Amino acid sequence: MDATEIPLKAPAISADAPTSDAEQIERALIDASTRVPVLMFYTSAIVWLLIGTLLAGFVSFKLHAPDLLSGVSFLTWGRVRPAHMNVMVYGWASMAGMGTAIWLMARLCRTVLRHPLLLVAGAGFWNFGVLLGVGGILMGDSTGYEWLEFPPYAAIVLFVAYSLIISSAVLMFRFRRGDQIYITQWYLLGAFLWFPWLYAAAQLMLFVVPVQGVMQAAVSWWFANNLLFLWLGAIGLGTAYYMIPKVIGRPVYSYHLATIGFWTYALFSSWTGMQRLVDGPFPAWMITASIAATILTIIPV
Repeated sequence: MDATEIPLKAPAISADAPTSDAEQIERALIDASTRVPVLMFYTSAIVWLLIGTLLAGFVSFKLHAPDLLSGVSFLTWGRVRPAHMNVMVYGWASMAGMGTAIWLMARLCRTVLRHPLLLVAGAGFWNFGVLLGVGGILMGDSTGYEWLEFPPYAAIVLFVAYSLIISSAVLMFRFRRGDQIYITQWYLLGAFLWFPWLYAAAQLMLFVVPVQGVMQAAVSWWFANNLLFLWLGAIGLGTAYYMIPKVIGRPVYSYHLATIGFWTYALFSSWTGMQRLVDGPFPAWMITASIAATILTIIPV
């Protein structure tokens, strides 16, 4: 069955059908509706992983043989390394994470994906944005900030792509069946909302209305750390809360503890990043608070 032909209403299940059979039919319809966009996300992620691996190998060779292709400007170490890092974060990890998050949201919301082509378009724009950004870095148009090296025109494309992707996630949550929200949904929704906040705030403070002096380094590392914690880390934890109970066949030990873990994770993670600036020209309380918050992130996990 084509994903675009999936009905928008709940699957019609006979009242005489066993509960397990009804759940299997429901899951089959949900999985069918997400098949095309999720496979596109995963396929794109694998392609970017291969490209990133090739770039990483070239970066390693450049460390041992600095004169290797030194006459080719777009293959210098200072351009290839940030290209590799951004490919792995935005191409590989983000696309694999978004594909997983969309599939889990559909299953946990118990609703079919209403507009799969919207996600396909979002994935296409995201790929184009990453390609544009990596090309800009290799051509010398990098911004110079860790994981924010994409030039502004690539960042705009990523925002357009992400708007299409997050709208699908919000629609699924809006039309979910049942009132209970599983802890995985908390993490996935948090990640979907935290990423645009992080990316927009960093773009605003570094490029639109740039802060002055050493505060640029503070904003840069705040973004880099929170990209790992509040974006990729949140998706990873949400996936773990779904997969681990499925594998071991036991429910989450305590939903209340899991909820506390979510909020403490959101609180402590947002303070990280400044620990990378130890001995720098920054207030001592800022670095100390960041170090303490980084240590305390072990509590939610």
